[in-house]
Amino acid sequence: MKSPYVFKYLFNCFLLTIPILIWNILLTDQLPKTTKPEIVLQNISPFVIYGENIVRVIVFAMMVFMPIQISKTIQKQGLQLFIFGTILYFASWLVLIYYPDSLWSKSALGVLSPAYTPVLWLIGIGLIGDSFYFNWSYKRWVFISLSIIFLIFHNIHTYQIYF
Repeated sequence: MKSPYVFKYLFNCFLLTIPILIWNILLTDQLPKTTKPEIVLQNISPFVIYGENIVRVIVFAMMVFMPIQISKTIQKQGLQLFIFGTILYFASWLVLIYYPDSLWSKSALGVLSPAYTPVLWLIGIGLIGDSFYFNWSYKRWVFISLSIIFLIFHNIHTYQIYF
């Protein structure tokens, strides 16, 4: 029996983010207290909050419509960058969780590291993608540019929480 046509749509670039999303759900409470919801939205400009969330939705929605294909050299490089970026992202959390009193964890670079390290895995996803499920032309620079715009908002938001 042939697998249903809909299954081809399940293997999209969003799947790559599932371990990251699970990590975030399981460990957010372990980060410094300033990551709690009552603090995260306190005194943050609506422009930053709406900008961050609107662009986040666009970026993650784009992933849903990008099939995972690892056949071209650039896609293989994208997968390597995604894996490296994900490991670095996880490590940035672990340092903050296990060494909260370290110089790194008290510095701006350390505190912001979970907000800026996604640039690597997002660019990796942008390189893995090379088409959409529908008849639109895929341009890597569009996905990567939107990811960077999202991260600009995300880093401003994170900076405003901590500093």
